[in-house]
Amino acid sequence: MGTVTLGVSIAVPEPYGSFLQKRRAGFGDPAAHGIPTHVTLLPPTEVDASALPAVEDHLAQVAAEGRPFPMRLEGTGTFRPLSPVVYVKIVEGAEECAALQEQIRVESGPCARELQFSYHPHVTVAHGIDEEAMDRAFAELSDYEAAWTITGFALYEQGEDGVWRLDREYPFGSGEPPESVSPVVPRQADLSRPAAPSV
Repeated sequence: MGTVTLGVSIAVPEPYGSFLQKRRAGFGDPAAHGIPTHVTLLPPTEVDASALPAVEDHLAQVAAEGRPFPMRLEGTGTFRPLSPVVYVKIVEGAEECAALQEQIRVESGPCARELQFSYHPHVTVAHGIDEEAMDRAFAELSDYEAAWTITGFALYEQGEDGVWRLDREYPFGSGEPPESVSPVVPRQADLSRPAAPSV
């Protein structure tokens, strides 16, 4: 059956998501249009296609135990020089994100994997572009603020064109068994929603 590249992320909702995606594109980041705005819970992970049902069941279990929590973004940060990334900082909700990603990557589960860097939840607004553009992203979004309530997360799959597309949404606290979680049919409009690359 081959392999698929999956990721799990939290959506940055409208109007914030499309605004930050447009700003990312405006800074010259060529990946912006294929990577809608998000907070990563599981970075790009290659799995056998046959393992997809087990992954979906696992994520449904994690979501069923989850509860909504507040998220607040404020200001900018950077991983430079370690990694060429400028991001909007998460000032509320980071601990909950960290707990979720640990549950998703649990060693006994189908999404178990090591991370290249220690987990640090964030919203990328520039990645791998020239230093001047990175500096501009850092400065121009330094006073950015947004807040909303996180009510779930989603599974995404990366296409051969490099674009991340929604596979299924997982609302918190549904209490439903995994097999009863309804799939979401990807639409072109889904490209305005967050995906799950590592940055």
